[in-house]
Amino acid sequence: MKNFKQLLNPLVYLLVAGLCFTSCEDKLKEQDGQLGTGDLDYTKTSDMIMPLVGAYAQIYSRGWEDPLLLGVRGDDVNAGGLGDQQPFAETDLFNYDKGYWMYNSLWTNMYSDILDINNARETIQTYKDFAPESAYAKADQYMAETKVLSGWTHLQMSRVWGSIFIITQSDVTDDLANGVATKAEVMKYVSDLMDEAIPFLPDSRPNQRTDVPGGVTKYTALAVKALANLELENYQEVANAAGAIITSNKFMLYNDFYQLFKKSGELSDENLFEFQYSDYGSATGSVNNHLYAPFGPENWTPARAGASSGWGFYEPSFKFIKFMLDRNEKVRLQTSVLFTNRGIAEIKTDAAYATLPSWISNTTPDGDVINDFNRAKFSSGKHYLPSKQLTEGRNDYGSGKNMIVIRYAEILLMYAEALTKGANGTGMTADQAVNMVRDRAGLGDLTGVTHADVMDEKFAELAMEWGIRYFDLIRLKNYAELSYDGRTFSEDKALLPYPQAQVDLLPLGVQ
Repeated sequence: MKNFKQLLNPLVYLLVAGLCFTSCEDKLKEQDGQLGTGDLDYTKTSDMIMPLVGAYAQIYSRGWEDPLLLGVRGDDVNAGGLGDQQPFAETDLFNYDKGYWMYNSLWTNMYSDILDINNARETIQTYKDFAPESAYAKADQYMAETKVLSGWTHLQMSRVWGSIFIITQSDVTDDLANGVATKAEVMKYVSDLMDEAIPFLPDSRPNQRTDVPGGVTKYTALAVKALANLELENYQEVANAAGAIITSNKFMLYNDFYQLFKKSGELSDENLFEFQYSDYGSATGSVNNHLYAPFGPENWTPARAGASSGWGFYEPSFKFIKFMLDRNEKVRLQTSVLFTNRGIAEIKTDAAYATLPSWISNTTPDGDVINDFNRAKFSSGKHYLPSKQLTEGRNDYGSGKNMIVIRYAEILLMYAEALTKGANGTGMTADQAVNMVRDRAGLGDLTGVTHADVMDEKFAELAMEWGIRYFDLIRLKNYAELSYDGRTFSEDKALLPYPQAQVDLLPLGVQ
């Protein structure tokens, strides 16, 4: 313990990569009945929303590497041929380099988010301490929202690394001293945290909120609870949480799967959690964008001249494309994949796919032509914004596009999965839940839906989204699916190794 105390400051520094930790240590506090001497006036209750907005801004400010690293190990996605990021390509092959900067960046990005979110919650509590009683409910709501943001972040980290630190406050001394919690303990913590938050959250869709448009609600918390219990294989709790979302009758599938991932699908009735970005409809001035270039093709001829291409780092797999062709999918395949001519030609070298549907083309429905490029043969359509939907004067790939994190289709399919695993449901059957998703895709109804049917539907519906496919296969120990196209997967590859920089300083124990 003596050594741990001596190392505490560098441990904290590394945990957050030096990002604004002093703001946690030096946050304004009430001293001797007086307000702190910083810039915040805690008696100004109308400003109480500001730390909450800051918490959202922090979680929206994802590094470009975060969603790529979460998803690349699935059989739905390949890394592009990355000469300048070879350890990322090796990660896709389950060859892990714990010194690789991306691993450490994902770790520090997420822990710095958690610390800032915790700091926001503590700041809101201080506002509440000085607020009139009439403002207590709003303060409780705002603090509950931070719990949802923190819970989602812990969930993602534990999916990647298994045992991690549970960080409950901005002063991490005690949380670090407790050591890492197991994955099961983290998921239980997340589920319990959602139970704490739910009573104080708005009973509405995110797109119905006017104070923080798109902000989390009771149903976002229920979705995060369902995800945590899915990892625990506690299927009755999954069915209960997902069923509560379904029976609220507040959510519905967006009618156009292709447009769901474009500008018109933003803040739709389908989206339970969505990162908000904008260039404010102006050709110049400030922007709050996610960097979508890694998802995009290196070479294209955009329908709107001048629109920038991408980097080619994230490629839908041949396995996924052939799976979709075998199902006679059009709507979801055309949405999910941007084809190149050389990619199409390579599919045709397989005699079973020598003749492809006429709609498969290197020209998107919006007229952008995806030219051949070196790094990959396909690009992700779900992260593609048609060039003609860019704001005039903005040329960055995907500029202003939101990123959907949790949507109603996933809720329906989690619910159906839970029922096929023996849980009791309310509101609809597994057949009905699956067929709602299939109907939008233009596919016929199924009867007597099995667990395998649901997992196939999740593969088709949720590919390229947040590593959902990979984490499903790991949870179900369906490792054979991950040994494809020359890859060899084994159970010991399920988790990423802790970043070496963290191992050197943090009390991580043995992974």
